[in-house]
Order: sequence, then structure tokens, then C-alpha cells
Amino acid sequence: MSLNDLKPGQSGKVISVAGQGAIRRRLLDLGIRSGETIKMIKAAPLKDPLEISLGNGHISIRRSEAALIEIKVVS
Repeated sequence: MSLNDLKPGQSGKVISVAGQGAIRRRLLDLGIRSGETIKMIKAAPLKDPLEISLGNGHISIRRSEAALIEIKVVS
């Protein structure tokens, strides 16, 4: 399941981050790493970008980037 599949209000634990080069480095620099918990806050009206909660902050990422993040839903 990718981060794209989370609904607003749901949380998930990062299993892996796919991708290569600058995109993967950007996601890792944002703090998106295996074991981190991410909460979906909302999607923009046209579904792109997504607002997520990670640690103590909120960040926005593109749907194409969210597709690279494999997660497991947590309750």
C-alpha cells in the first residue's frame, strides 16, 4: 500500500521509500524514513499535493512522490 492510498485522518508506518536520485534524497531529507509514522491530513482539491503530518510538522508532497512511499496502516 502506498501513501496515496491513505484517507484523511488515517496513519501509516513507513515500510520503505522507493525511487532513485534526487527524488529519493528529497524524501529522506524531509524525514520520510522506514519506521516513521505519517498521518494523512488532507489532499488539495485536485488531489495534488497531499498534506501529511510527520513528526512535529506538516509537509506537502506530490502524489507522484507519495506513490514511492510504501506504508502499513496503523490504528
